[in-house]
Amino acid sequence: MELSEEHRALRDAVRGLLAGYPARAAIEQPAGYDAGLWQRLCKEIGVAGLAIPEAYGGAGATLLESHIALAEWGRQLTPGPMLGSVLATQALLRAGDQELLPAICAGDRIAALAWQGELSADHAGRLGGVADQVMDAEAADTLLVATGDALYEVASNAPGVTVEPADVLDTTRRLATIRLDGAAGRRVGGGRLLTWLRDLACVALSAEQIGAAARAFELTHEYVQQRVQFGRPIGSFQVLQHRLAEAYLRLEATTTASWTAAEALVAADPEATTLAAMAKVHCSESLQAIAAEMVQMHGGLAITWEHDAHLYLRRAYADAQLFGAPGRHLDRLAATLLT
Repeated sequence: MELSEEHRALRDAVRGLLAGYPARAAIEQPAGYDAGLWQRLCKEIGVAGLAIPEAYGGAGATLLESHIALAEWGRQLTPGPMLGSVLATQALLRAGDQELLPAICAGDRIAALAWQGELSADHAGRLGGVADQVMDAEAADTLLVATGDALYEVASNAPGVTVEPADVLDTTRRLATIRLDGAAGRRVGGGRLLTWLRDLACVALSAEQIGAAARAFELTHEYVQQRVQFGRPIGSFQVLQHRLAEAYLRLEATTTASWTAAEALVAADPEATTLAAMAKVHCSESLQAIAAEMVQMHGGLAITWEHDAHLYLRRAYADAQLFGAPGRHLDRLAATLLT
């Protein structure tokens, strides 16, 4: 997608702010991210509400603008509730409840969306079940629980709610398991959200993945021009040139897949579900391949804790499993093509 002048300004503003907050330092924060940075991004740029109407505290843009911000978020591997906030605010908007949106858009409230797992609610709104891969659960004020036919709000510290931090490969993204045992929820909207949420999650994650892949490629390209062996930069060796060319082609194809899926989702294209699955598969596989080349071409330097190469590799393999492994989405695509 060719970025407009306004889109480039948004990209540069987000990139400029994130550049001053290295991911490695944010990991050590008690919440797992820099709360001050999140406040600045929400107050100065409005990243949490880019795709939310102005009447509800947002910027009145679309998910394409959120895509730009998410790509920059992935580029820096920045810890924080960006991806989770996009999912939570869009779920609220689609469910028809706007009460929580202004505080989330302003960065004053963190909402964690629980939608993957076996979740249910009885006629009185008491919630039960287990949700996994819940982002931002430890820092959240509010949990949004999506069952098969409704969305519920429940306080994260309410009786019957248990938040269990998960062991993660990627330390820049904290996940948790949520256990609900009769927790009292407020029904905020109806409708079958789960298929739509899956598509949105895959597309939004793909934005982070293309950002991470682009940065991993850039850092690797820079390094091979500087690293000298046998009297010349290793980037002059034909075998590395071929591998970099292949990585570049992967990056271009992956970027196209991600943006095509995002445009289809915004346009409510009937092919959006298929394109979202394709983006998840392409972006997961390409980020893994490019991050692996980053480690290989950096050599021993890449496996030191002080270098970021291992962070990109961890992110690549963790993202591949988030919202369903590529194989699961390939199975869905195959089933669609065969019907």
